[in-house]
Amino acid sequence: MLLSALLLQATAATAGLGQLGAAIGAGIAAIGAGIGIAKIGGAAMDAIARQPEATNKIRSNMILAIAFIEGVAIIALVVCLLVLFS
Repeated sequence: MLLSALLLQATAATAGLGQLGAAIGAGIAAIGAGIGIAKIGGAAMDAIARQPEATNKIRSNMILAIAFIEGVAIIALVVCLLVLFS
């Protein structure tokens, strides 16, 4: 089992599929983070427009959610780099 996995990894590395997968994964991570941040920003603007007195609470929750999304995107990019250079 381990030998077949190593053989498959060597075959994928020579064919450049690892580089292609890393590039596609990094692109999907960046696009997903951008869409998530845009949805959070839009929802926060709607919430602030409906309840202006809750601006500070909405803003702090928005920043926290954006930080979580960026963290996941950075982890995805690190995994893609590990695939690329391993």
